[in-house]
Amino acid sequence: MAPWALLRPGVLVRTGHTVLTWGITLVLFLHDTDTLSVPGPTRCPRSDDRLEPLSPLILGPARPFPGIDSQDSEDQLDEGLASRPALWPLAAQVQAPQPQAREHRIGEQPVPHVLILDSHPALRQWEEQGELLVPLTFLLLVLGSLLLYLAVSLMDPGYVNVLPQPQEEAKEEQTAMVPQAIPLRRCRYCMVLQPLRARHCRECRRCVRRYDHHCPWMENCVGERNHPVFVAYLALQLVVLLWGLYLAWSGLRFFRPWGLWLRSSGLLFATFLLLSLFSLVASLLLASHLYLVASNTTTWEFISSHRIAYLRQRPGNPFDRGLTRNLAHFFCGWPSGSWETLWAEDEEGSSQDV
Repeated sequence: MAPWALLRPGVLVRTGHTVLTWGITLVLFLHDTDTLSVPGPTRCPRSDDRLEPLSPLILGPARPFPGIDSQDSEDQLDEGLASRPALWPLAAQVQAPQPQAREHRIGEQPVPHVLILDSHPALRQWEEQGELLVPLTFLLLVLGSLLLYLAVSLMDPGYVNVLPQPQEEAKEEQTAMVPQAIPLRRCRYCMVLQPLRARHCRECRRCVRRYDHHCPWMENCVGERNHPVFVAYLALQLVVLLWGLYLAWSGLRFFRPWGLWLRSSGLLFATFLLLSLFSLVASLLLASHLYLVASNTTTWEFISSHRIAYLRQRPGNPFDRGLTRNLAHFFCGWPSGSWETLWAEDEEGSSQDV
């Protein structure tokens, strides 16, 4: 294989998706807040000195540097914070005690306060507590979503062969039975006789059966063969994204100064924002495709029905056979039959009604 083949768009997109997936997973597993030095006063703290965090989520306990004598100041955060409910149902199980501000002395000179935050996502908490079932389940879901992504990206979406194969001869015979009122088109790009619901994809340079759309994130078309796998991928990916969104939020702790917070939690917060965006996109995609599957239509037909010859002469969708049969045909291929047969049956029924 030529070296420049590795720079093809498909290879770059799939590699980027894989790296991004495991990068976010590693952040959720490995993120931890190390020792943070908070600049403090150059005097001994008074009894009314307080550190004021900005979040109802409770920070971890403060610990002095090893090897330095310390004197506890007896100051604590507002006790009312401890009684506030957690923002997430499982957050209360992983919260640590309240932090305490400690002043450290070297001889007679006070040094800045040191606050150590034990802050990391719930995955890390479960891992440290020896509860490996939940982290392993999350990893398996991530791996499953990645495998489904690669399957949709690499599999044949249902290309129309230039030279019909033996198993396609029956479909070609059914295609010839379509009433001449809707003549079949010959593709002007690849010169094949297009079956009903097929369309030429300029990116793939092939005609695709039951063409839905060309997905740039997959670098592949979504068509008759891989559309069910695409919907399954969206469903599993949405579960992983929502779970990851909760895990990222469970590890966030907000405090001042903001520069110190950005250094300690900036990466996790960026991960949270990225997961929020991906979750929104996946939710909209899954909802729209479930609607299309339930009505036995495609994205291309839904958007361009007024320009498609076999749809613009009909008031409704000639391929819609009801919710149950639409779902059974989409996911299980039952009842079998070509789109030309369904169209002819609908045409015959419409003629009898008239």
